[in-house]
Amino acid sequence: MVDFQNKKLFKLSAEKLEKGHKVVSDLLIPGEEVIESYSSVRDRLVFTNKRIIVINVQGVTGKKKDYTSIPYKKIQTFSIETSGLLDIDAELTVYISAIGMLTFELSGGSKIKALCAAISEHIL
Repeated sequence: MVDFQNKKLFKLSAEKLEKGHKVVSDLLIPGEEVIESYSSVRDRLVFTNKRIIVINVQGVTGKKKDYTSIPYKKIQTFSIETSGLLDIDAELTVYISAIGMLTFELSGGSKIKALCAAISEHIL
């Protein structure tokens, strides 16, 4: 499960949509499409046109995985911090009703503004 005490996922790098789709394909409903996908060494963050799916890989072998689904309709507000000259990472913070705040740290190559627009399209 997402560690809502820590509330932060670190150093997620953009990856090809096919990789994210492969990991969550069994969870998708008809009409749901992957729009962005990010991964760290073990974990993954997948944005669809309906929700955010956080995949937390557990255990030594990595066979055990926790999938947390965050529907866009549960996001109350969100903020982004774009990358800069010395701080090359961007951050996306979402405030989820009944849960609280969750922050994702994305590598400098991420399309944070396009991701912001996509989330806005689904929550506004």
